[in-house]
Amino acid sequence: MKLGARILKTGIAIVLSLYLGQLLDSPSPVFAAIAAIFAVQPTIYRTYLTIVEQIQGNIIGALLAILFVLVLGNHFIVIGLAAIITILINLKLKIENTIGLSLVTLLAIMETPGGNFLQFALIRFLTIMIGVFAAFAVNLVFMPPKYEKRLYFQISNTTEEIIRWIRMSTRHAFDHQLLKSDIEKLKTSALKVNEYYTMYKEERSYFKKGKAEKARKLVIYRQMISANRKGLDTLRRLHRFDNELLHLPEAFQTAIQEQLDCLIYHHEQLMLQFIGKVPSHSIVEAGSTCLNKKELYDFFLAYQKEYSEADSTHLYHTMQIIASIIDYGEQVEHLDTLIMSFHSFHGNEVLMEE
Repeated sequence: MKLGARILKTGIAIVLSLYLGQLLDSPSPVFAAIAAIFAVQPTIYRTYLTIVEQIQGNIIGALLAILFVLVLGNHFIVIGLAAIITILINLKLKIENTIGLSLVTLLAIMETPGGNFLQFALIRFLTIMIGVFAAFAVNLVFMPPKYEKRLYFQISNTTEEIIRWIRMSTRHAFDHQLLKSDIEKLKTSALKVNEYYTMYKEERSYFKKGKAEKARKLVIYRQMISANRKGLDTLRRLHRFDNELLHLPEAFQTAIQEQLDCLIYHHEQLMLQFIGKVPSHSIVEAGSTCLNKKELYDFFLAYQKEYSEADSTHLYHTMQIIASIIDYGEQVEHLDTLIMSFHSFHGNEVLMEE
C-alpha cells in the first residue's frame, strides 16, 4: 500500500478546512471538510476547473434549497424532489462532477430551516465554500505532482517489458500462458500511460520557453506511446502465430529475428537518448543496421513466390507479422526523428533522473 501525494493532500485539506471553519466560528465545520474531499484533484489545473464547477454546483444547491424551503417547506418528500431537480440541472449544465457537492449543500441547508433561515443558509453555503477553497490552497502549495517523470518511467517500463518479450518470442523461448497474461497486463499499463499523459498535458507552464519545450515533449511522448502500441501489436501477433513462425524456412526466421532485434535495440536506445544517457551517434548506428520497409517487403515477396502454392493461410499469417513489423519500424523511425529534432533545440543534457 503506497501513501501517495493525493492521500496526504486530502488529509491536509480536511484539517485545514476544519481549522478554518472553527476559526471563523462556523456552527458546522464538518461541511467544509466534506467539500474539501470533493475538491482535491491530482493536478492544479484540474483543481482550478473543479473549483469553477463546484462554485456553480454549490450555488445551484443553495438556491434550490432556499427556494424549496420558502415555498414548500422541508418535508422529506420535498427534499427528495429538490434533489432530483438539482441533479437534472447539473446534468443539463454538463457539470455532473459537482452533483455530489450540490446535494451536500442542498441537504445542509434544508435540514434545519429555523427562524433565521436565510442567515442559516448563507452560513452553510459559506462553510462549504471554505472547504472548496481550502482544497485549492492545499493543491497549490503542497507537493505539486511531477507527472512528466511518472509518464516517462511508466512508458520506459512498458517499453522494456515489450522488448523483453519480443526478444524471447523470436527465439521461441517463452511460456504461452505467461505471455498471454503479461500481454493483458501491458494493456492495463498502456491505460496508465494514457492517464499520466493527460495529467502532464494538463499541467500549465508559466514561461514562454517552457511552453515551447513542453509542446515538443508532448509530441515525443505521444509518439513513444504510439511506438509502444505498435510494439505490443507485434508481440501479440508473434504470440498468436508462433506455430506458423516455427514452420517458416530457417533463413526467413533468421531474417525476422534479426530485423526485430535491430528494431527493439533501436527503440531501447532512443528511450535512453531522450533523457541524455546515450549519445546521438550511437542511435544513428543502431538504426542504420535495420532493413527498411521496402527491403523487408521484398524479402517477404521472394518468400511468397517460392511457397505461394503450399499453404495460403500460412502465408496470410506471415504477412500479418511482416506488416506489423513494418508498422512498428515506422513508428520507431519517426520517434528517432522527433528526438533528434528535440535535442537540436534543447541540447543533449539529462532531462530527468529516476
